[in-house]
Amino acid sequence: MGACQFKERGTGKTAQEVYRKLCEIAEEEYGHQEGYNGTISTTSGFRDETEAYNKSKFKDVSAYIYNRFDSHVMNKRDCSAICVRQPVPNKNKTKSQVEHIVTPGTKKWILKYFVYSGYDTFIGAYLTKGEAVTKARAHTEKTIESTYITMEKVLDKANKTVAKITYKKSTTERDGEWVFFGYAAE
Repeated sequence: MGACQFKERGTGKTAQEVYRKLCEIAEEEYGHQEGYNGTISTTSGFRDETEAYNKSKFKDVSAYIYNRFDSHVMNKRDCSAICVRQPVPNKNKTKSQVEHIVTPGTKKWILKYFVYSGYDTFIGAYLTKGEAVTKARAHTEKTIESTYITMEKVLDKANKTVAKITYKKSTTERDGEWVFFGYAAE
């Protein structure tokens, strides 16, 4: 199998985040093909060359990258990255905000029986244990999967959410931008 050159650009908070995102996109678009799809996803990590680029005589990122390709110092599955725009982190003291959700009136708790298949697939919620057992048995007999019944207290006719916390973006915050290049296996 051979190798082909690639050059990808992406934005994010860190180079690692952008590299993972580019690899995921490449695999979604071109498949895995046992590690030989000709994209960045066939590389085994990356090397940050931002400092080397900044110290170089090149003023253009593309010229630096093509020089690296022409010098034949990179091998198959090698990947390098250059930061072309530094990320600016959120410098706010508080980086989130809280929205309190108030439900007027009194709350009433009721006991319900929850039926699950394999402890993770929700089948249904019932007011009596008898109903829950009947539904669980029917499910087990139909699918041959074991079912489990749990007893839980839940709010009756009320919103169980009491607060929502959201990220509070800074006005100066921005993602960084990186260029990744190298030789992909094909």
